[in-house]
Amino acid sequence: MKPARPLLALLAGLLVLALLLGSLAALHIAVPLVLTTLWWGLLLALGLLAGVDALWLRRQPSPRLERQLPGNLSLGRWSEVQLSVHHPYPRTQWLELFDHVPEGMAIDHLPQRLVLHPGEVTHSRYRVRPLMRGHFHFPRCEIQLPSPLRLWLQRRDLPLAGETRVYPDFARLYGAQLMAVEHWLNQLGVRQRQRRGLGQEFHQLREFRDGDTLRQIDWKATARKRTPIAREYQDERDQQIVFLLDCGRRMRSQDGDLAHFDHALNACLLLSYVALRQGDAVGLATFAGEQPRYLPPAKGQAQLSVLLNAVYDLRCSQRPADFAAAANQLLSRQRRRALVVVVTNLRDEDDEELLGAVQRLSRQHRVLIASLREEVLDRLRHAPVQNFEDALAYCGTLDYLNARAGLHERLAAHGLPVLDARPSELGPQLVGRYLAWKKAGVL
Repeated sequence: MKPARPLLALLAGLLVLALLLGSLAALHIAVPLVLTTLWWGLLLALGLLAGVDALWLRRQPSPRLERQLPGNLSLGRWSEVQLSVHHPYPRTQWLELFDHVPEGMAIDHLPQRLVLHPGEVTHSRYRVRPLMRGHFHFPRCEIQLPSPLRLWLQRRDLPLAGETRVYPDFARLYGAQLMAVEHWLNQLGVRQRQRRGLGQEFHQLREFRDGDTLRQIDWKATARKRTPIAREYQDERDQQIVFLLDCGRRMRSQDGDLAHFDHALNACLLLSYVALRQGDAVGLATFAGEQPRYLPPAKGQAQLSVLLNAVYDLRCSQRPADFAAAANQLLSRQRRRALVVVVTNLRDEDDEELLGAVQRLSRQHRVLIASLREEVLDRLRHAPVQNFEDALAYCGTLDYLNARAGLHERLAAHGLPVLDARPSELGPQLVGRYLAWKKAGVL
């Protein structure tokens, strides 16, 4: 409990009056006794009034709060939280409201000053933006309640438990269900390459069209219908994709609000959505994290929810990436041939260890290495050089990029494809490579 502004103003007025009376007495100017008596009377009256008001405030009941919190939040996106205030006050009352938001969330429109009217439920809304993934608990709310005579303010903590989960930013994935996959991918900047040849899986029979080849003609159906009938093929649907996700210290790099690891998760979910829509199975394996996780490949749109629940609380560790151990674990778990997408941030020191691990994987699986490149490297490479410090930064950036490019070339020379992409562009580029390989029949 603390004094409110009216009480402080009254005390300041009495203090000024006391200083004035004391100054007059110090100057040997006669002060009427009635003024001194009046001052003491005002001070005593104010003390009694403040005491009664404080006791009245302590006996005043607290309002009852209800929080409407979304069960799932998206990382980096603003979401609305509503607080409902139920109160028994017989007259108009105001209070200040503050919700204790967990660490790792940005807030907007807090604290708030609310006016409570008798017999009404007051609603308050504010926004939260999660900066981290995981499971979050809201412990309590805090209110500041004025006394009936407005002489005191009292802070009260009201227990109000709530919890929510923060998932990767998957809103665009679910929104894509309203449009064709191809149109949606074009909006994201993905360009499907021209098909080289035909798919490998029979789809249906249809009438012969311009542009069809003679080897597509089904001669038996043509003889029965007495009109040219062609076979239509589609891309093979019974394939498997496994993400081998680096959860080590190199994925902790930050570009904007999201770390490289969060960009990697979004890219994996984006490709998972497209692959599941294509009829393929998707799985996940992590390495270099605190608790390595493995999710076997499965088909169906329900697998996307399984993936989200498996990765929403993943955290990067301080451990270095052990590619050899990750490859051995995946080979022992994944027997069937699959497309293994290794998502990491390649460094020049990864040469021998990475090459050996990926070569072992490539004997049984189709491997794609997706390497995230820091945004700052592109900015430094294109920044103008104006002084000695700029020259050092430019030369250091080029040296690092050349070493990185050399590693990519050595991997490519051994038949191991590398996708080098900035974090924000990783998702569309992964989808583009997947669709190109699928239509070319090389998966």
